[in-house]
Amino acid sequence: MSQRDTPFDDPKARFQAGLFGMWLFLVVLAIVFISTIIGYLVVRIDNGAAFIPENAPKPPLLLLVSTGVLLLSSVTMQKALRAGREGDPRQGGLMVATLTLALVFLVAQGVAWRELYLENLAISDNLYAWTFYVLTGLHAAHVLGGLPPMLVTTWRASRAAYGPDEHRGITYCAMYWHFLDAIWVVLYATLWLGSR
Repeated sequence: MSQRDTPFDDPKARFQAGLFGMWLFLVVLAIVFISTIIGYLVVRIDNGAAFIPENAPKPPLLLLVSTGVLLLSSVTMQKALRAGREGDPRQGGLMVATLTLALVFLVAQGVAWRELYLENLAISDNLYAWTFYVLTGLHAAHVLGGLPPMLVTTWRASRAAYGPDEHRGITYCAMYWHFLDAIWVVLYATLWLGSR
């Protein structure tokens, strides 16, 4: 081994190190989200019926629609990953579809927030409103944070850059995206049940 060689000069070693790092990152994020969900449940249970003010609007139906959009984006992401691993040129179109669905999800979240605000539910009004905006905002922030790597991955996939020997970027992107989708389903179910 020369002085310039590193253990990560081997593409397989780089990929394995990246996978390990990505799993560590996702475990940390899982702890953050699980902690906030547990915090929400404790506050919700402790306050009982008083948690939800009279005439408080329920979570908008648009959140259910955005959940469907996010699940569909997971399907397109998985297809893009498969295409990337195989060197299939459809990887670019599938990543564009995934990115588009991610943006639709964020717009739907923004519209849902606006709808609640127009129904006189501001974040500072009560604990019910505060927990709703904080939990959904935490998730939206992580979706926003995932857009730059997704843009890079989409750009590379549109040039069919991924193939059997090099698919690290699209793999890491898919791991993060599937994680966010799973967390959203749990988060949405928690908020929906908590509003009952």
